[in-house]
Amino acid sequence: MIDLHSHTTASDGQYPPSELVARAAAAGVTVLAVTDHDTVAGLQEARQAALAHKLELVPGIELSAFVYAKEAHILGHFLRPEDPDLARFADRLREERTRRMEAMVAKLRGLGFPVRMEQVRKVAGDAQLGRPHLARVLVEQGWCVDLKAAFDRFLGTGRAAWVERFKLDGAEAIRLIRNAGGTATLAHPGSSKMERPEIQALAKAGLSGLEILSVDHNPSVRQKYLALAAEFDLVPTFGSDFHGEAVAPDHRLGAAAMSLELFQKLRARAPSSQPVSQPV
Repeated sequence: MIDLHSHTTASDGQYPPSELVARAAAAGVTVLAVTDHDTVAGLQEARQAALAHKLELVPGIELSAFVYAKEAHILGHFLRPEDPDLARFADRLREERTRRMEAMVAKLRGLGFPVRMEQVRKVAGDAQLGRPHLARVLVEQGWCVDLKAAFDRFLGTGRAAWVERFKLDGAEAIRLIRNAGGTATLAHPGSSKMERPEIQALAKAGLSGLEILSVDHNPSVRQKYLALAAEFDLVPTFGSDFHGEAVAPDHRLGAAAMSLELFQKLRARAPSSQPVSQPV
């Protein structure tokens, strides 16, 4: 069973990389991509666990980018985690996330909620700082009944504590992934409201795959994106987008799986899979 979309505590997942891999193996997954948001920090631990569980690990990442003002989540697969440009970009994003979090905390304090950065960092641990961590602080302090309420009242786009995020262009995200040896795949295009113009623009920039089988897509949506994948020569991919039961209970490891034929087709498009020409 091949699952090309999962998250660990290195970003916003529930389980550490080693536990994620163990749970994937127990669920019957034989090939797993770990695709944490904007970081490759969990891949080394995941690789060691994959060896222990005799599971193939696909090194990955998920980059949030923008195309025609719409937010697009772009998965990288088969990339080199040690790529220096990718490492520099991850460092920049870490700084941007810290700046944004400090600004959101300041807004909440201005609204009368005595939130402190120390509380958010304690919730986040070693993970990249993100709005879900601040939402958990609001819930733990009794100011919101649940995470949804925290986003609806304060942290969602345009809400009282919202702060604009750093915007990465979709073509630049694809360039980063491909320069690190990976393939770029557009994740859950249905829930991201990606239409033909956005997919065409990303395809021209070097997109390789389109994530089609997802719990976020009903059969008619899947057919729509299968047709677009065929039109733009994109490999249909499948992944659970697993974060953990406490984070996204309707996303289960192995709930979506792709065929070995499609997996090999995607792998063949990775620059890291191409033979290196020898000097003559």
